[in-house]
Amino acid sequence: MSWEENVRKVVPYTPGEQPKIKNIIKLNTNENPYPPAPAVEMRLKEMDVSDFRKYPDPTCSVLVDAIADYYNVDKKKVFVGVGSDDVLAMAFLTFFNSDKPILFPDITYSFYDVWAELFRIPYKQIPLKDDFSINVDEYCNLANTDAIDGLSVAEDSILKCGGIVIANPNAPTGLELGLNAIEKIIASNPDVVVIVDEAYIDFGGTSALPLIDKYDNLLVVQTFSKSRSMAGMRIGYAFGSEKLIKYLSDAKFSFNSYTMNMPTLELGALAVADKTYFDETRNKIIATRERTKASLKELGFEFADSKTNFIFAKHPGKSGKEIFDELRQRDIIVRRWDAERIKEYLRISIGTDYEMDKLIAALKNIIEK
Repeated sequence: MSWEENVRKVVPYTPGEQPKIKNIIKLNTNENPYPPAPAVEMRLKEMDVSDFRKYPDPTCSVLVDAIADYYNVDKKKVFVGVGSDDVLAMAFLTFFNSDKPILFPDITYSFYDVWAELFRIPYKQIPLKDDFSINVDEYCNLANTDAIDGLSVAEDSILKCGGIVIANPNAPTGLELGLNAIEKIIASNPDVVVIVDEAYIDFGGTSALPLIDKYDNLLVVQTFSKSRSMAGMRIGYAFGSEKLIKYLSDAKFSFNSYTMNMPTLELGALAVADKTYFDETRNKIIATRERTKASLKELGFEFADSKTNFIFAKHPGKSGKEIFDELRQRDIIVRRWDAERIKEYLRISIGTDYEMDKLIAALKNIIEK
């Protein structure tokens, strides 16, 4: 017997490229093109490095309190982690322990199936509609829906589900599911935890946060990586009922009591407190996104109405790979996948106006060749 027989083997998530070369236009990982709030830089310069010899506060109280104050929720309903990936992974581990499959779309954040495989959680991917919208009925009254992944209706009736994960707005499509539809899914599944992943909610979506007081099985997850310009600091957070957050915290403290470092806690609290700067930068991104949509349409690109800080687009006259490669030759990086349903699409992060102007000029040249 080989020791490898007892290894937990998984196919890892593939993150967007982080190139080491300079002077490129990087539009592939949905990072914010603007710096964090000014108070973050000021505090960073003042920090006493001798404090780093001490362990950070395991309760993360300075950050939890800041988030609770900003969103006007009880701090017992707030959970924080090392990026929303950490929060989501801990939620998968905590809440999805049934032998019934969890459900999420076939085209969505590609870490969901990785976590399911890692934690040995059965799962089913529900196909998006042809227009990439989520088929809400597939998540409600599962026993009455059509077959999923080859299962018969009779098998569906027995199967039900062990939980639901919905990215809203969805990635990489950028489409938002309305709050009424989100509530329908939650209300239809009272016996399992429903996770709504709102990484991009601040760019035009409507948050499900108000529903946590109505449904004790709802977990709403957000991040500082996109709208708060702090992807490099790794801050994620979640809202839920006091009972839900208690279970999540118990799992966290059984895994690692010191998940967030001291500088991150302090700087995160300062970032969330500056609403004026937050609104200014996210509104800049929204304005640039809408202007870019108009330019892409003029070039013949097709895309859904994104409510995120990216646009998921294809061109009927050029393959996605050809455009991707041509952009790369011009030192512009976007994101592309080989999956059959989306291989002709490019996910284009919204950068500064200057960066998007350079992108449009390059695309015009490529399309007209």
